[in-house]
Amino acid sequence: MRVRFAPSPTGQLHVGNARTALFNWLLARHAGGTFILRIEDTDAARSTRASEAAIVDDLRWLGLEWDEGVEKGGAHGPYRQSERLAIYRQHAEALLASRHAYYCFCSAEKLERERKAMLDAGLPPRYPGTCRDIEPANAAARVSSGEAAVVRLRVPLERDVVFDDMVRGLVSFHTDVIGDPVLVRSDGMPAYNFAVVVDDGLMEVTHVVRGEDHISNTPRQLLLYEAFGWPPPRFAHLALVMGPDHAPLSKRHGATSVREFREKGYLPAALANYLALIGWSPGEGEELLPLDELARRFDLATVAHSAGVFDEDKLAWANRHYLKASDASALVALTLPFLRERSMVVDPVSDLARDWLRQVIPPMAGSVDRLSEIPERLHTVFTFDAASALAREPIRHELDQPGARRVVTALGADLAASPRLTDRERFRAAAARVKEKTGAKGGALFHPIRVVLTGETQGPELDLLVPAIDSAAELSPASGLQAVTGCRERAAAFANLLRT
Repeated sequence: MRVRFAPSPTGQLHVGNARTALFNWLLARHAGGTFILRIEDTDAARSTRASEAAIVDDLRWLGLEWDEGVEKGGAHGPYRQSERLAIYRQHAEALLASRHAYYCFCSAEKLERERKAMLDAGLPPRYPGTCRDIEPANAAARVSSGEAAVVRLRVPLERDVVFDDMVRGLVSFHTDVIGDPVLVRSDGMPAYNFAVVVDDGLMEVTHVVRGEDHISNTPRQLLLYEAFGWPPPRFAHLALVMGPDHAPLSKRHGATSVREFREKGYLPAALANYLALIGWSPGEGEELLPLDELARRFDLATVAHSAGVFDEDKLAWANRHYLKASDASALVALTLPFLRERSMVVDPVSDLARDWLRQVIPPMAGSVDRLSEIPERLHTVFTFDAASALAREPIRHELDQPGARRVVTALGADLAASPRLTDRERFRAAAARVKEKTGAKGGALFHPIRVVLTGETQGPELDLLVPAIDSAAELSPASGLQAVTGCRERAAAFANLLRT
């Protein structure tokens, strides 16, 4: 089995196209076949290498490594259409020689008039075959003299083109509605249907899995396979990915590209797993599974015919699962861009700083939906200003409660005489000593402690947060971690302000 994903590098990788890539990858891995990445960049005005690089990066981020194609090479290259123009010319000439194709000299203005007349008559617009019967020698002479022409496929008349779609079953088109499609434009560039057949045929693609918006292209492509004398691949057309309003997923629904979901802080495993669930189920009552297990279970015969809705709430649910299950080092690597954005870390990030991040980020990740929310959970570690905190009414309210200031004073004295609270046992011991000195307990004890050590009235659990603060305070800014004010200094700052 040989399958391919062939994006056009004209923008970001849409999640609908990413799902198509994923289903091709799952099919190839399930069958022990080959997954090919080909770039369809013949739209020179819109295609860019920057877009290609972004698509390649997003596919790798999702875990969809390819076996053959751009950046990998292989026996069937080149894998960019812009590098295959001589191949297309050769195959167009072969079709002209066999009279399966012909030159068409009709002007764009003439074609537009004919198209409008057909529409006005209530007919589907199609090329009427004006140039089909021009003698090949006469046509070749006109082209040699510089007359502009396109190359068209000579579609057989009065035929049905039928194929057995692996998702939709039997599909049939009559050639009366197809017309004679353009294969090569007047500037020599290949049209999509021509280039894709040449590429798939020469690359020995056995299965074409793509969106249902390509169904109408399939009869033209099957006729081209027939003209070349090549066996066609099996086709499978996937229902489109829809927004919550059941319209095709677009910008008006919010984020639509893989890059946007990356930037929002979703994990690659979560996004890939969720995309697999749109229109397909792995069965056995399970949904959250690693890619290799999804591949083991994948079967095109169980892919739904109806469109799937992209539900970001369900994606967030999947993401929470993967956040909790992620390896600490992988989680740190994925979170670093969000920390850099907030200047909480700067490069180079030392091994000591990475060790601190591996201790701190996993427990913080257990209470968020996305990686982008982790910096906010760490906000009180890196940002502390006792005077600004005291200027806020909720903070003053907490410190005006009976016994609160005694707790602040006792805490400041205790921390001044103690080692830093670099683990939860030290923090709990310090809290116990303050409790013993003041008699405060429960909220009367821990609310003032939270206010003094974080400058906030709520946040992550103190026995997670306090060790994070004091272990970071021991690191130099040269470690790559933003300088952190330790708990001892925080308590002293509050105590001094409350005495004035």
